[in-house]
Amino acid sequence: MENFVRPRPQFPERAVITSGMPYGNKLLHYGHVGMTLRADVFARFMRDRIGKDNVVFVSGTDCYGSPAMESYRKLREEGKLDGKTIADYVEENHLKQKQIFKDFEIGFNFYGASAIGRAGQIHKETSKYFIEKLHEAGMVSVHSSWQFYDEKFDCLLNGRQVVGKCPIEGCQSEKGYADECDLGHQYLPQDLINPISTLSGETPKLKKIENLYFDLEKCTPILSEWIDSIARNSDTPSFMVKEIKEFFKKPEIYIKREFFDAFERVKDKLPQFTELERNEKAPSMTIVFEKLEEREKACEILAQNDIRYRTGKTLTPFRLTGDISWGVPCPEIDGIKDQTFYVWPESLWAPITFTKAYLESIGKEENEWKKFWCSKNAKVYQFLGEDNLYFYGPAQQALFLYMQGKEPKLDADEGQLQITKINPIKSILYMNQKASSSGSLKPPMATEFLKYYTPEQFRMHFLAMNLTNNNVSLAPKVFDPEAKEDDLDPMVSEGNLLTNVYNRILRTVFYSTQNNFDGIIPNGEISQQTMEECKKTILDVERFMYDKKFHQVYNALDVFVRNINKCWVKEINNATTPENLANLTANTLQRIFVANILLHPIAPSGTENVADYIGLNKEKCFDWNNIFLPFYDVLDEKRARKLTFLKEKEDFFKRHQYQLDLLAKKQEN
Repeated sequence: MENFVRPRPQFPERAVITSGMPYGNKLLHYGHVGMTLRADVFARFMRDRIGKDNVVFVSGTDCYGSPAMESYRKLREEGKLDGKTIADYVEENHLKQKQIFKDFEIGFNFYGASAIGRAGQIHKETSKYFIEKLHEAGMVSVHSSWQFYDEKFDCLLNGRQVVGKCPIEGCQSEKGYADECDLGHQYLPQDLINPISTLSGETPKLKKIENLYFDLEKCTPILSEWIDSIARNSDTPSFMVKEIKEFFKKPEIYIKREFFDAFERVKDKLPQFTELERNEKAPSMTIVFEKLEEREKACEILAQNDIRYRTGKTLTPFRLTGDISWGVPCPEIDGIKDQTFYVWPESLWAPITFTKAYLESIGKEENEWKKFWCSKNAKVYQFLGEDNLYFYGPAQQALFLYMQGKEPKLDADEGQLQITKINPIKSILYMNQKASSSGSLKPPMATEFLKYYTPEQFRMHFLAMNLTNNNVSLAPKVFDPEAKEDDLDPMVSEGNLLTNVYNRILRTVFYSTQNNFDGIIPNGEISQQTMEECKKTILDVERFMYDKKFHQVYNALDVFVRNINKCWVKEINNATTPENLANLTANTLQRIFVANILLHPIAPSGTENVADYIGLNKEKCFDWNNIFLPFYDVLDEKRARKLTFLKEKEDFFKRHQYQLDLLAKKQEN
């Protein structure tokens, strides 16, 4: 029987990589950076794999919306803004975010801001383009919806000025806002449980306001086709399929057992529904409606009769506009004017804005962005947390599909917006608990980590987390009040592959070559076994990268780098002649050459330093077109195989000074 050879994955000719956008009212905590660095690792891999000119990695500050407005209002009332406008406030946060990402070696092509500079101008144009195309497709409607109103302050409240409890059954969020909870569940304002105005502390009233909506509930057939198609892909997390399919259920209401008798008295007044079979031990019953408007009518009747209920996930009209002042202006549509875009839809097309802004900044033509977003030879990879699956899943895919017109196809024609590739991760817990900026447990800020850990240690640790289908806890020893002095620090364990193992073999080969060959790389024979071992690891890493299984990338590299050391230790005693030592050096450098390419997306500055010290050609050494070649073919001819001299105890990958000081103190004692 012939051995089965798995075909290599097919990568696109061009790629856009995006990551979730932090709001303009905050700096970055560990979760923002942890999620974004996964996008960065993939973007750096793709630059090496398909060419840096074919990859655009963009993200930016989500400037607009009620989170920024509410934070700005509070700071202004506290006298902390020194006369700054909200635009000044957001831009200041944007610049700090940009620097923090840079400090963690996250290499965007463009990190923009949806309200600032040229990107802000382009974003207004892009938003106008989207709403007009969607309106032409017949998918934009005017709906009268409820909005909270504070009688004491005589004003309509924005989304973050109302706090209550999320009405979605089973939701564990700590805060529900006007129409969205802090875990990303969407609902209608009238369904929010126990709403309180953050301005007056009193229960706000509800007023009917006309806004523009995207008719998302009409998209169920094509969205069902979409989710079925991605469920067949090897790189689609199973939890993603399960969570998105929950939104395709018919509208449901859950009524607690204590209200069963009251429900029996009013059920004949409700629109037609189907009651699911009651479980005698279940805490609630479920009634199902065919249409959303029927469920909403039922909710009104239940509320009027003081019957507590919760609603289930389903597709609802997706709000496009509102009357919030800090937003992207929306053109007049169907008589609705003087409104701004709701922050979520405009943030979904913001990466297109940033792509346009980046390509313009490097001198490309106006429609160059379509080669990346509207071509069958390109792919858009979007990295995000699972809390945002609703927006980037059903909402975004439907919006993009209907940019084709009234009869969209899942397999969009060339020149039309293509379906994006969503890459969600599960939650990065903190000390085994859910932490969030708006919750009771606050996550440590990203800058705090750099006081104790190097960017490379942080990157290695987060890459090794298996977040594909599992929540993973972050437990840095320096932040753990229960940690003992002799406990190992989980944050540095994966980084030891660089600071201990890889450093060791690099020093060994350099010192050996300096001592035995005057620092000149000798002519040696690279064995077929070495080339095959390298090839196997290359293909494994390529497949894991394609599937975004970054923890398996780490595992493969861990085995490969450790084996470089083992092979040297095993063979050095047999290298009794200059020829044998030259062969051992050549085989070891071949493995280092491959390890350095594969580690490059994870530890860019360190691996680039290694390549420079070895004397590899900078244009060729990280290009996957050369990854299967003998390393001799990738040496810089001008260097004449001369290694840069490595000083005694010099490291390519360094520990943090805090860690070195602790070690020195421990040795003193």
